[in-house]
Amino acid sequence: MRTLALSIALALSVTAAAQSQQAAKALFDQGKWQEAASAAAALNTADGFALAAEATTAGAGLVPDNQKKALFEKAQGYARQAIAKDKNNADAYFELARAQGRLAQFSGILQSLGLAGDMKKNLDTAVRLNPRLAGAYVALGLWHANLISKGFIATRATGADRNQIIPNFEKAIALEPNVAVHRIEYANALMLQGKKAEAAAQLEKALAMNADTFWEKRNEDAAKATLAKLK
Repeated sequence: MRTLALSIALALSVTAAAQSQQAAKALFDQGKWQEAASAAAALNTADGFALAAEATTAGAGLVPDNQKKALFEKAQGYARQAIAKDKNNADAYFELARAQGRLAQFSGILQSLGLAGDMKKNLDTAVRLNPRLAGAYVALGLWHANLISKGFIATRATGADRNQIIPNFEKAIALEPNVAVHRIEYANALMLQGKKAEAAAQLEKALAMNADTFWEKRNEDAAKATLAKLK
């Protein structure tokens, strides 16, 4: 009986944790990123901390520039807590890389190149742990595209490869063909290469998809604005 009681208690605990994770994700989908991050971090699980990192990085896009850096650093902290809880959590490495990539945009050239190296390692780890993590391939495609756009020094210092841009995006889209943001980011990478017509085609495909969450609607608005400039 005692073993049965323990099994039931454990099952209830796992169910409650899953429901709490879903509740935090629901807050995030509504755009309530601060509440989502707090609720997710309070779970004290790898998945919870990874979601807290994701919410914090996304939320940084809504605040003034002088507040962004602190949020990207906070997101990295959450991601590292997720890794400490579970070193095999692919999402945790992906969220650490994503926060590093955003932080690099607000850092000096030397720091940003250092962050680029760490970001690549974390993305490679995420893909190794979960080869079906589409977002990581998107991030890898952007990593190569952004560094190549910065010129020879950045390319030489990081090993960025023009030939790795399109394959990574194609892999992400093959895994998740109905996720608009993958195509939007693909368009951003294509624009960095001066491929405006191809970028416009990707944005048009993205805009044909439904936007349900707060973040999807923001991405849709941004895609419409970018497409208008390309035409």
